[in-house]
Amino acid sequence: MYEDLIAKRVSQLRMQKGVSARDMSLSLGQSESYINKIENKKALPSITGLYYICEYFGIHPKDFFDESYVAPQQAEELLVEIKKLSSEQIGHLLAIIKSMR
Repeated sequence: MYEDLIAKRVSQLRMQKGVSARDMSLSLGQSESYINKIENKKALPSITGLYYICEYFGIHPKDFFDESYVAPQQAEELLVEIKKLSSEQIGHLLAIIKSMR
């Protein structure tokens, strides 16, 4: 059960980031096949490993496990940018977002 969730989520987030499993593995300081093994359900990351994976994606562990949060990396980036806007600009952005639903 957890193998499926973790494998699917790592793969989904990695593809959104546009990085290969090999490059991600090496960026995490692991062997070339580390992420491949996780995605193919041959291994699970340790808790520390999972935190490093979340850090790599720039997300919180709670967002990693929330499958309804389809693009957490982009949402985090969006929040950073929203904080730079004026109240009026945020209102316009909110209107645009609401019109997209």
